[in-house]
Amino acid sequence: MQYILEVKNLKTWYSTDAGVARAVDGISFSLAPNRTMGIVGESGSGKSVTALSIMRLVPMPPGYFAGGEIMWNGLDLLKLEEDEMRRLRGNEIAMIFQEPMTSLNPVYRCGEQIMEQVMLHRRVSRKEARERAVELLGLVGMANPSERADAYPHELSGGMRQRVMIAMALSCDPALLIADEPTTALDVTVQAQILELIGSLQARTGMSVILITHDFGVVAELCEDVLVMYASKVVECGSVSQIFSKPLHPYTRGLLQSIPRIGSKQTRLHVIEGNVPSATRLPDGCRFANRCPIADSHCRQFEPELKSYEAGHQAACWKVSL
Repeated sequence: MQYILEVKNLKTWYSTDAGVARAVDGISFSLAPNRTMGIVGESGSGKSVTALSIMRLVPMPPGYFAGGEIMWNGLDLLKLEEDEMRRLRGNEIAMIFQEPMTSLNPVYRCGEQIMEQVMLHRRVSRKEARERAVELLGLVGMANPSERADAYPHELSGGMRQRVMIAMALSCDPALLIADEPTTALDVTVQAQILELIGSLQARTGMSVILITHDFGVVAELCEDVLVMYASKVVECGSVSQIFSKPLHPYTRGLLQSIPRIGSKQTRLHVIEGNVPSATRLPDGCRFANRCPIADSHCRQFEPELKSYEAGHQAACWKVSL
């Protein structure tokens, strides 16, 4: 299978007063064209840093790449000069950030911000860029797109600002869209609209999508492949059907058991006891061992590798039972 993105043993670390924080610590995965991959895990598991690493937006210092490769159509993004990366960023690879109010410039009109990206990557006039911005705002479902193009971010609702971010990300027809928790802090109905919009745009344009979320319901709805991260590592990956029907890792099973279900007689939701370990104090052995109900001394002493158990289904666990 041909892949447009291959991440190989990526290590993104940060220098801090408390020591080296291994935010992403040797992860590998591949993404095929026209596929949607969900990356799930608790806060602090390394999901957003993975996305920022692909975009080469990790602040340096304190961040740095301690190893690995990010191959994009045969190019290692970690070896590109900044001006080469700038030509790719926003053009071939685009990102929707978690909080649009902090991602949009508050002193520029929304249309101007979309136009800036279009003119940066396309040889078009200001008039053509304006037409493209209005067209994109209409494409993402904004009423009166011409009027909205002249609005400042603070004049729009959260859902509208998120649509502006999506329009900006799609402005140059990227081959890969990374969406980092695109529905955070939005009401449920707006969440559904944004997710439906991303799905329909992906189906229309054929772009690949990486969707970062902690919501397995979103994964089931939109994704074909799933990457489960815990404490800076990938602990399980596979197709949506494999992950939901036969999860191999105790952490994945714990996450799935934590999903509220209509009609369930349980009075309390399942909880995974404990917390994700600090990236500056990662334990020896399996990083989930101190929270795992089936871990033993071997698990706490030796770190498991990500192994294949069936076609495309991998897990990093000493206790996998098929």
